[in-house]
Amino acid sequence: MEITEKKIKHAVEEMLKEKGKRKFRQSVELIINFKGVDFTKAENRLNLDITMPKGMGGKENKVVVIGEETTTHNAKKLGADITVTINELDGFGKDVKTLKKIAKNHVFLAEPKAMGVAAKNLAKVLGPRGKIPSPLVGDLKQAIERARKTVKLQTKGKYLPTVQCFVGTEEMGADELKDNIEEVFERIKTKVSAGNIKSAFVKLTMGKPVKIAG
Repeated sequence: MEITEKKIKHAVEEMLKEKGKRKFRQSVELIINFKGVDFTKAENRLNLDITMPKGMGGKENKVVVIGEETTTHNAKKLGADITVTINELDGFGKDVKTLKKIAKNHVFLAEPKAMGVAAKNLAKVLGPRGKIPSPLVGDLKQAIERARKTVKLQTKGKYLPTVQCFVGTEEMGADELKDNIEEVFERIKTKVSAGNIKSAFVKLTMGKPVKIAG
């Protein structure tokens, strides 16, 4: 299926016409339905971390950085919301109630040397929530900034042929949302052929789905 820039922008503009006035900031979700893909097979499943090029419209992630003391010290200075040294991981993982709360709106980054210890102590809580730490590589500042605007697109549950992905908020402009949505489609096409996309919709939290294509 051909999903063009024009189709995306038109759907976004139609969606934004219905946003009205709410007492909260509505999210914008992209819904994609597939055909001819068996997501019950592990090799076909989607598990993509996608960085939104235009940000997340005020719903940026908070960031947890895990690593050696020097790294966590520098990460804190660079704005990481929570830092955990390798030696603190055991206690951090045992506080399950707090960890579950943190997992709701944080993403986790871990130095490669900390990945094994992090998995041992945190996987039971973070795994089912799709929040296993990503490797912290390259420039620390850039990694934190990138994590703030990264979303996970993942097939899950009963592995039905559909996925849903946050792409921004109602406070963003149509062009910004269009660019974020285009990025999602480009990343999906690295795993699933465009011909396997049956239909696509965009919707606000309290709005009706608006068809992009299909």
